[in-house]
Amino acid sequence: MLEVLNHPMITHKLTLMRDKNCTTKDFRENLDEIAELMAYEVCRDLPVKPVDIETPMGPCTGYTLSKEVVIVPILRAGIGLLDGIRRLVPTAKVGFIGLYRDEETLEPHEYFAKFPKELADSIVMIVDPMLATGGSAVAAIDMIKKRGAKQIKLVCLVGVPEGVKAVQTAHPDVDIYLAAMDDHLNEIGYIVPGLGDAGDRIFGTK
Repeated sequence: MLEVLNHPMITHKLTLMRDKNCTTKDFRENLDEIAELMAYEVCRDLPVKPVDIETPMGPCTGYTLSKEVVIVPILRAGIGLLDGIRRLVPTAKVGFIGLYRDEETLEPHEYFAKFPKELADSIVMIVDPMLATGGSAVAAIDMIKKRGAKQIKLVCLVGVPEGVKAVQTAHPDVDIYLAAMDDHLNEIGYIVPGLGDAGDRIFGTK
């Protein structure tokens, strides 16, 4: 499943982020707020279980999450989405995948991986601002599936048809959530119109 979240507040904040004059502070804050807005939609189908409680007025049957949620940012830019999602799901555990992209081949390479033990029975959200070639996302999903994860959601800010197709071809069972679908990739693998290098703009490194 592919879902492009058409929400006016997401569109508004993403427009502010796209502006080349957006400061590092404003870029990071808007990304954080978009992540929380996206999390509301991404969590819409999380499974729940009944639980009996006592309200001040008497007994009541309510519902709580029946599965653990694990958020896995792809380093480094994925960290920018982490806090916004955790505010909505504060009990979520966090794993990390470190991947870098070869500037010539555009292929992803792993340099770090650390995950909670409960992946097999958890809802796993892989987060990364950009879904460009799809190489990093496919590699991250491969790694997580090898560790037993069965229910995976890919949450990205901006994607392009090329990246979506790559993920859907390699992992048709993974749900993809985007804040926006952009036009295409340029000759060096960047999203157009996009918003530039998300990692550099989050951390002010360029």
